[in-house]
Amino acid sequence: MAYDVAQLMAMTQAQLDELFERSEAGDILDGQAAGTAIIAPSTKYTENIAAVINRFGWQGKVFDAKKGLLKNRILAFGIEAIVARVYKGPSWLDGKECIVLDYSETSMLAHYVRDEIRLIGPGFYLGKVYWGKDRLIDFCLQF
Repeated sequence: MAYDVAQLMAMTQAQLDELFERSEAGDILDGQAAGTAIIAPSTKYTENIAAVINRFGWQGKVFDAKKGLLKNRILAFGIEAIVARVYKGPSWLDGKECIVLDYSETSMLAHYVRDEIRLIGPGFYLGKVYWGKDRLIDFCLQF
């Protein structure tokens, strides 16, 4: 089944977790991916929160697969900043392989952040954000 951003935002947290758990890691891609934060999934606030975040906070990520790094596109101008290492490893959610976006050695600002992504459709990834070991929010990336 192919998914889109609106379908993900309409899902409950349990449905998002189930989709993540049944998905494969996929390949580490190169290039720019548009991002959407999924906060308060399946509520009337989800789309409005995502729109504000996309406009003023976070627009997505730019991957360099050869270097195993990415930069986040942030602020209203899409500045590329906040670097993460990118590699495959076990998910904290279910122990199966995922693509890890690890900020622990590359960012003072996001030192405690770890993202995990899995492929849910062609060029379309679902992600989980952790602060330490606490799960915060979900997000999606479209290449």
